[in-house]
Amino acid sequence: MARDTTDQTPLSSVSELSAYLAQGSRPKEKFRIGTEHEKFVFFAKDNAPVPYFGDASISALLKGMQERLGWEPIMDGENIIGLGEQSGMGAISIEPGGQFELSGAPLETIHETCKESNKHLALVKEIAEPMGIRFLGLGGSPTWSLAETPRMPKSRYDIMTRYMPKVGAKGLDMMYRTCTIQVNLDFSSEADMAAKMRVSMKLQSIATALFASSPFTEGKPNGLLSWRGDIWRDTDNRRSGTLPFVFDADFRFDHYVEWALDVPMYFIVRDGKYHDCTHVTFRQFMAGALKGEVADWQPNMGDWTNHLSTLFPDVRLKRFLEMRGADGGPWRRICALPAFWVGLLYDDAALAEAEALTADWTFEDVVAMRDAVPAQGLAATIKGRPVLDVARDAARISTAGLKARAKLNGDGQDESVFLQPLEEVLAKKATLADDLLALFNGRWNGSVEPVFDEYQY
Repeated sequence: MARDTTDQTPLSSVSELSAYLAQGSRPKEKFRIGTEHEKFVFFAKDNAPVPYFGDASISALLKGMQERLGWEPIMDGENIIGLGEQSGMGAISIEPGGQFELSGAPLETIHETCKESNKHLALVKEIAEPMGIRFLGLGGSPTWSLAETPRMPKSRYDIMTRYMPKVGAKGLDMMYRTCTIQVNLDFSSEADMAAKMRVSMKLQSIATALFASSPFTEGKPNGLLSWRGDIWRDTDNRRSGTLPFVFDADFRFDHYVEWALDVPMYFIVRDGKYHDCTHVTFRQFMAGALKGEVADWQPNMGDWTNHLSTLFPDVRLKRFLEMRGADGGPWRRICALPAFWVGLLYDDAALAEAEALTADWTFEDVVAMRDAVPAQGLAATIKGRPVLDVARDAARISTAGLKARAKLNGDGQDESVFLQPLEEVLAKKATLADDLLALFNGRWNGSVEPVFDEYQY
């Protein structure tokens, strides 16, 4: 997230929180696609991580991008921590370990998303080249220890870094040593939101399996295909994972709000200063828990939107839906991830077929699959059926949904062309993680270092 919100609108009732989410509903013809992708930043000379400060650094990259794009710098004290396009059409931010992220503009087609990613990567590589900096697209940091991973000077991350070890064993790994590709998608009504969230929550581990690309930790195989997926199993289970109430037939905005109210907060921002609020839930905050601790203790809408951004379920609800299950990966996968979900969720017939595919999956079934996929990938099962077979069905449904959208490029191709990386995975019955392990055990002669050369952007 590039910028924390400072909306001063006072909050007086829980109903306002649900109303905020409901305001995200929009007509189908105004549906958009917002793609986010993170990448690791390293020095070409020795594959070492890039620090925040210095002539060749994360801050220098941000300043170079700001000069070229003219976007507004986002500051945390004296430090630049991101960039925002002035009309809201995109942002650049940094994750805790220096992972460099583009939060793309809300666009109409995957064709536009791919062009956006191309343009971003070309520009950032041009700026990075004189500094000897390169970018790596994988789901997990393949060689760096947590101790040698740099830390970005960002106030919300300082609070999270102190808090994470209290609520899970792997929260710091999530923050500092993982990367993802995500897509943000719209809904037209509460019922449409519920259907999309239910289907995508059930299928999120299918995306984890298809995009698995984090088999290495600290220079050796970690026994997993998606280390990132495994990390999310023990990060902070009060605010992450699969949400059982989403499976209920009457799931509504109110249910998500009631859950969010009882999740501990991270912070509030007052006069540019971050106040650690990890000792209270948002419900307690609304009841006056910070009175006497903070001068301006009354909750406002900015506090609520910031709190929503600190919740990490597999599918996150804001005024849109965020698909959060995929590892980061090479460029083609930046286009494949939004294509997969748009095909499943933006065509009515495809959504209905995806609902039918997952109709008898219980919460317990989905959690069991989620637990198995990081290690087993496509070989995991749900209700006795291989994930590989389910993934084939999901890809087929997505392809049909994209073809039905009939969004064509200049060569007359529809958006289903962007599913080709997934079709290759399904044809080979092997994920990118499987490919990387084969290279490690073969041509790379037991070394992980070649990944920096062969999988850089």
